[in-house]
Amino acid sequence: MFLALKELLLTLIHHFIWPLHCGQLPIRVIMSEGEVFHEKQRLELCAIHALNNVLQEQVFTKEAADDICKRLAPQCVVNPHRSMLGTGNYDVNVIMAALQSRGLAAVWWDKRRSVQSLCVDKVQGFILNVPSRVSLGIVSLPVRRRHWLAVRQVNGHYYNLDSKLKSPVCIGNEADLRTFLSEQLSPDVAEMLLVVRRDVEEYGTWLNSDDLRK
Repeated sequence: MFLALKELLLTLIHHFIWPLHCGQLPIRVIMSEGEVFHEKQRLELCAIHALNNVLQEQVFTKEAADDICKRLAPQCVVNPHRSMLGTGNYDVNVIMAALQSRGLAAVWWDKRRSVQSLCVDKVQGFILNVPSRVSLGIVSLPVRRRHWLAVRQVNGHYYNLDSKLKSPVCIGNEADLRTFLSEQLSPDVAEMLLVVRRDVEEYGTWLNSDDLRK
């Protein structure tokens, strides 16, 4: 069993991790559905893909995320904000710092609130952290891990920009968005960040006015 796992790890390093460090594994970007930007999954880089997908441009790279990790924990030999294997798996602190570098903020959504209280016009996009199945090639493993995915409006429609999807999936209008978010947040472990301007974060205007006064 140990030898089989060791062989599997060496195969992953040879075919995926090492090419990434050597610049041989490009990020796959799909432009479709009226030029919707959509980065597809590589390694454990879902946080980077979610950031770029919610911003609708290729802003952040693995190198940029690693630099953020070093700034967040400069004294740590083993950085707590990413995978020990160098494959990504960045935590929420990296996402928040990345958004701050773009003049944006990440607001944690309190799931005790109804999504009906969201003022979606004030939200640039949504980054969700949800349980997701792990796959090795075409083989789906009986394991679930946390996965970052992005949702935002493009050309008047809301899209699921999950990097594990083959292409962007149109969610629909605002009512459809609220239904989608409610469904995604139903598991206890699911979480959501609102990507907003700093002034929206400061004044709390990501909430509808009636809810803001409560």
